[in-house]
Amino acid sequence: MREDPGIETLIDLHNQIIDQGGGYWVKIEAWRVEVTAEIPHGIRYALTLHEPYGKRILGYDNAHVVKPPKKFKYAGRRLAYDHKHRHVSDKGVPYQFQNAHQLLVDFFGEVDLVLQEARQK
Repeated sequence: MREDPGIETLIDLHNQIIDQGGGYWVKIEAWRVEVTAEIPHGIRYALTLHEPYGKRILGYDNAHVVKPPKKFKYAGRRLAYDHKHRHVSDKGVPYQFQNAHQLLVDFFGEVDLVLQEARQK
């Protein structure tokens, strides 16, 4: 399997805080880990958007498994580690990790939408 070239970009952004204006900010954490069935891309990451008082209002990560809703039967299915949190109390919804570049595109695209909604309030 060919290495994802976007992983180096993601790792280079590790521990970066990126100002989004108006007190909002993004934090990126990313580092290599052993490739496993749960983390086949070999990278652990947490990309988060925070409001001016520091509360996380959006996050993409693979720090824990996302439990499927009880109403669905998931016998034999792989549980998702890659997921996103759409607000502070959201336990996470699965995110289909394609590659590191697409992860950054998806995250910052959603950051733009969340900030647009927040600034309209």
